[in-house]
Amino acid sequence: MPELPEVETTKRGISPHIKNKTVISVTVRQAQLRWPVSPAISKLLPGQRILDVKRRAKYILINTSTGTLIIHLGMSGSLRILKTAEDPEKHDHIDIVFDDNSCLRYRDPRRFGAFLWTNEAIETHKLIKNLGPEPLTENFQINDFYTLAHSKKRPIKSVIMDSHIVVGVGNIYASEALFSSGIHPIRAANKISKIRLSHLVESIKGILTSSIEQGGTTLKDFVNSDGKPGYFQQTLNVYGRKEKPCHTCSTPIKQITIGQRSTFFCPNCQH
Repeated sequence: MPELPEVETTKRGISPHIKNKTVISVTVRQAQLRWPVSPAISKLLPGQRILDVKRRAKYILINTSTGTLIIHLGMSGSLRILKTAEDPEKHDHIDIVFDDNSCLRYRDPRRFGAFLWTNEAIETHKLIKNLGPEPLTENFQINDFYTLAHSKKRPIKSVIMDSHIVVGVGNIYASEALFSSGIHPIRAANKISKIRLSHLVESIKGILTSSIEQGGTTLKDFVNSDGKPGYFQQTLNVYGRKEKPCHTCSTPIKQITIGQRSTFFCPNCQH
């Protein structure tokens, strides 16, 4: 599943190609995604100028004067910019065509993404209103995080992947941030000192920033808006490296399951 850096990379990739352009048509070939595609998209989006493209958690928000298009890439979704609308392939489900004949195309083989429309203030939408702070903003800082973490007996990895506490720390980056801060992923959140949690906050910020700068993690189902894969996976320290030597101490990397998710860690460097 595309994680926050992949979604941010996609947002940055499409934004300059669609911002301030006017939509002339919307074609929905497959409306059955994770939730049915909002019929309002085909009716209300044509004729609207794109005012801004934002991201909240893993949602891409395309703003117009009459409402907001909410896009989630799901397990395998991707957005591409085409100079002109080309013949669609099997999994090309939605086209948004602009006044210069360029096209924003949504592809989703597994159909677990979403295209929704709202004319409400976006912060009140049911998918958005209960989300935690963005990890790369000042709203995610140690004092509030420490208070929340110390109210939880769950493993710290589960806590940092809880979108009500902080958004966008998916499975890959949770394992990487815990390794960077030397914290064992199964350690109870309420048993970790404030200074160690402070290191974790900084690790989350640093790893996500680095990943965004490098274009997102290479996943088999994810490519950037220009069709090129991301290149962050080559620098992963623990994720996907079961039984391979730790880059720091050469101890074999271990794999366990936490919350039904594969978790990777170094048993020597993390405690």
